[in-house]
Amino acid sequence: MTRIPFADVEFPPQDLPSEFEINKRLRRFLCRYRENMGNPPDELSLSDEDHAKIERRALRYLRTAANKSGMAHLDSKDRKRLEVFRNGAKIQPVETEHRADEIASALHAEMPWMSPATDRLWRDMRTSVRNGDPAPRLRPFLLVGPPGIGKSHWARLLGKQMSVPTTVIEATGEPASFAVTGSQRGWGSAGPGKVLEGIMASGIANPVIVIDEIEKAGDVKSNAGQNFTLSEGLLPLLEISTARHWSCPYFRVGFDMSWITWVLTANSLRSLSAPFLSRCPPTELTALTQEHLIGFAGREGARRNLPSDAIDAVKEVITAITAPHNVSLRSVLRLLAAVEQAMNRPLLH
Repeated sequence: MTRIPFADVEFPPQDLPSEFEINKRLRRFLCRYRENMGNPPDELSLSDEDHAKIERRALRYLRTAANKSGMAHLDSKDRKRLEVFRNGAKIQPVETEHRADEIASALHAEMPWMSPATDRLWRDMRTSVRNGDPAPRLRPFLLVGPPGIGKSHWARLLGKQMSVPTTVIEATGEPASFAVTGSQRGWGSAGPGKVLEGIMASGIANPVIVIDEIEKAGDVKSNAGQNFTLSEGLLPLLEISTARHWSCPYFRVGFDMSWITWVLTANSLRSLSAPFLSRCPPTELTALTQEHLIGFAGREGARRNLPSDAIDAVKEVITAITAPHNVSLRSVLRLLAAVEQAMNRPLLH
């Protein structure tokens, strides 16, 4: 993997002495200096004024080093957390157009009904390879379609094919942008968001981030009357120019979030603002057909090592349903899980 500079800070040398060590060195230096100057023995011991002056100079040295790093406003605990980015962060590449073809082919074979999203992904990946980008530069996806067609499942498969971590955030359970962007000090739940926390844990700067049902996200109003909405909080993260130096509200430090692959899902476009839609044009998806459901049942059943007759039984159930739009991928997964459970049930004697 390639490494990129990730945090907009200048890390101090790892061998930077502590305040105690600096005090010790300054005391030793002052004693030797007076001794070399021929001071009488009674003037070689350090006074309270000498100790106070040494402490002030030690603190001034450390403060100057912290100011130069851009982390002077952080306490030692948070500065230590950012140490994971001392050597930058890794990005997982897609080296060739052939590899881009393989990723798109694997997604299409698994979920052919998602072809509008897969086709756009394929074109973006090939363009990125031709441009010589060290990792795929993918425009944000807003997948709009009926529930249960596998929008989040497609995103997870994409992360697996790209060999990067995938984080799924349920917008219905996250009433504001805090889960994604983090919150500044002063809030009871102050801390970095799930996106940055995931990058800190994995060290990979181009994960797949899925935000499910974004149109249903609520907002939070502060005591000062400010509204914090998820879609507005995402705006600076969805454009490369602003994401390159995105400022975390918790750390108040810039990070390069421009390599993230965003996959946002929605059942409709209601409540989504024009500025949001301009940064993230929707990809319209249709409902599943009976053929899609049967094909998915066959592939998923084989992946679970179910016998062919058990898989055929599930397919027959799907075929018997006269209204396939009432059946989702979740329904098929439940059927397969029931068959798997029945097969693994212990025999009663």
